[in-house]
Amino acid sequence: MTRRYCSLPRQSVPAFTPGLAAERLGALIGGRRMWVNGTVLHYCFLEADTDASVIPVPGTGETRRVPWAGAREQLDVVRECFREWQDLGIGVTFAEVSDRCEAELRIGFQLGDGSWSEVGRDALSVGAGERTMNLGWDLTEPGGRWTALHEIGHALGMRHEHQSPFAGVHWDDEAVYADLAGPPNHWSRDRTDASVLRKLDPAEANGSVWDPQSVMQFPFGPGLILEPEQYHNGLYPPGSLSPADKEFVLRWYPPADVPAPLVPFRSAPLGLGPGEQADFTVAPLETRVYRVGTFGESDCVVVVFEERGGEPRYLAGHDDGGTPHNTGLRVRLVKGRRYFVRVRLHSTWGSGETAVMCW
Repeated sequence: MTRRYCSLPRQSVPAFTPGLAAERLGALIGGRRMWVNGTVLHYCFLEADTDASVIPVPGTGETRRVPWAGAREQLDVVRECFREWQDLGIGVTFAEVSDRCEAELRIGFQLGDGSWSEVGRDALSVGAGERTMNLGWDLTEPGGRWTALHEIGHALGMRHEHQSPFAGVHWDDEAVYADLAGPPNHWSRDRTDASVLRKLDPAEANGSVWDPQSVMQFPFGPGLILEPEQYHNGLYPPGSLSPADKEFVLRWYPPADVPAPLVPFRSAPLGLGPGEQADFTVAPLETRVYRVGTFGESDCVVVVFEERGGEPRYLAGHDDGGTPHNTGLRVRLVKGRRYFVRVRLHSTWGSGETAVMCW
């Protein structure tokens, strides 16, 4: 059986302040790629003639253009998979747009470049002219729908399930290297280490219990897994969203609450636990540059959205990322428009309340 695997881009390693307490560091690692709840993730399909990679032609010294555009049937599979995630009732929503400058998620279909996606908020660091996701084979073939569901899971912040430190998987490393070095993957040892053999930090895992039925779990053929013994003859997840997948995204992205007003120059206390979120609306009294920030001993991410056409559009955000400074940003707000401020707490320490304010 041919098994083509997701090849994640190399993940950046965050530089946190040395000496952070283990609990605080774990909260930062676990939440740093997750979107704030209530985000509308706009996605576009890269179809223009200018959307392509230029790659060398071996042995000729010449190059050729490989387009990123996908056929209509491919696009329809991806749309259906976005709807399947959305229909779980999660607080993050998806909206297709035609302008890639308006899209947080930009999807290409370059054949031969594998299938991969940036993980969660890492997509924001990718240039507007580049892909944040690629689907590199025919999604109408068997396993194609699993590929699209899997890559959208990455876009939501999920990691590979077989890399969970809770799995207790004992690999036959050399057999795995040999299997993935051949067709159709042709992976280097470094790529195999990064996408299969390396264990995640416990805080990065999708849950505290391994879920071999997860849509984020790769299928593996016989002889690659030595333990647990029941998978020595292969592990074949169904390729659909498991109950644990659904629980994970609903825990991070529950149905959104009605936001409270955040009145300029009045602080709003944040009675949040780690991973929890508070949502506010702001109606600016005048058009000018405002500061939006938190107070207290806490690690938070603050994101400001502007309502356009009835939906929130990302305007600015800041994550204090384990520094001793509170989250704060400067943003121009226009009188007569409505804005949303969303604050997600990573962790707190010390004593006293935390609060957010717009001034």
